[in-house]
Amino acid sequence: MTRIFAVSRSIDISVPPGDAYAAVSRPSDMGRWSPENQGTTSSAGEEGSAALGSTFVGRNKRGHFRWVTRCTVTAADPGSRFAFRVHAIGLTRPRLRGPIATWEYRFEPIDNGTRVTETWIDDRTKWPAFVAGVFDRIATSGSTFAAFQDRNINATLRNLKRELEANSQPPQRN
Repeated sequence: MTRIFAVSRSIDISVPPGDAYAAVSRPSDMGRWSPENQGTTSSAGEEGSAALGSTFVGRNKRGHFRWVTRCTVTAADPGSRFAFRVHAIGLTRPRLRGPIATWEYRFEPIDNGTRVTETWIDDRTKWPAFVAGVFDRIATSGSTFAAFQDRNINATLRNLKRELEANSQPPQRN
């Protein structure tokens, strides 16, 4: 089977691009939508959007297994694009360093809202395919990371849409 290094999905949300960007660019809030991420342990983004170059430690959970990652914001273009690179991992502290993954969110204005596209990129390009395949199936209980992340992205986008639309105010009429 050919290894897939990127997965991307989109959803249309009835909020302006700036509102969708503001939500996604606060890493501390990601745990509200993601089935795996539980937010951040640092103060990055708690007062507003995370800035280009800022770092944060993500807390994650899959079943009973928990781990943390160190991430650096690589794109912070309000209303347009937000991305971060995961470059360290560990059980209680992100000690094991190396390229792991990049997460990117794009915000495209559409009629009555925003098309939000979430992309996962597997940065483990130097891993031999066989080693990555075995690791992935152990870490995901039988899936490749691409298939696993496809399910996670779909769930995250559905949850983001539900929350943002529930909290949005209808436009005022004059």
